[in-house]
Amino acid sequence: MSQAEHRNRLISGWAVIKPGSRILELGCGQGECTTVLADAVGPSGIIDAVDPAPLDYGSPNTLGEAQAELSSGPLGPRIRWHQASPEEFLEETSKKGQTWDVAILSHCIWYFKSPDTLEAILRALKNRTDTVCIAEYALHATHPAASAHVLAALARAGLESYRVDSNENIQNILSPNGIKDTCTSAGWKMEHETVLVPEPELQDGFWETNTVASPRFLEKVDSFVPDKRAKVYLRAARDAVLSSVATNGNIKNTRTMDVWSAVFSPAEK
Repeated sequence: MSQAEHRNRLISGWAVIKPGSRILELGCGQGECTTVLADAVGPSGIIDAVDPAPLDYGSPNTLGEAQAELSSGPLGPRIRWHQASPEEFLEETSKKGQTWDVAILSHCIWYFKSPDTLEAILRALKNRTDTVCIAEYALHATHPAASAHVLAALARAGLESYRVDSNENIQNILSPNGIKDTCTSAGWKMEHETVLVPEPELQDGFWETNTVASPRFLEKVDSFVPDKRAKVYLRAARDAVLSSVATNGNIKNTRTMDVWSAVFSPAEK
């Protein structure tokens, strides 16, 4: 229930999801947030859930399996799944003049291959919705045991910047300030923001930290990073993660870092 509880807290903080709403969720993944959104909009609402990942992606359950399970349940009629990139989907639906009450980008921005992708999406959303809700990791740790997650995210982003083809959770890293700057550049103004401290049960921090602590991280550094100075930096970044983990006593004690969330509206209508 930790994933659902976390998404419920996000939706409560955004405070814009109403019964009967038409929601566009970009980067829906296996549907953790989709489920909570579908419950919030009620039987008269609809969720267009968009994700480009292959349906056989994911473990232990694949994307396709998770989505099929949701579709077969009581919330299924409220969800329309779309296997497409956000840019492709927005371009295709623009021909039909399709609009939504709210667009959601929840824990998906770090998956984007390029930092330019977010701005392109935000520009494409102009005149298609009046509200954009965003949630992403804050690169801040209120709880000391979450510091390792912050360090691991930065190390992972450094490595992935050298990889062209990758399915890692972090492809490109933007801080809350970076996201706000991008929103401003794309013509959106922030209505409100907040920072959540995740529940101890939310294990995303442990999972991400564990991938950097693994010797496989060093193997990938050697395989994909040609620059010696960058290799030295990434090895040191991993060492910082290990030191933080040691302070926590055990890698399983790693907490998930804080989560930043915000609501945006068009700067000009």
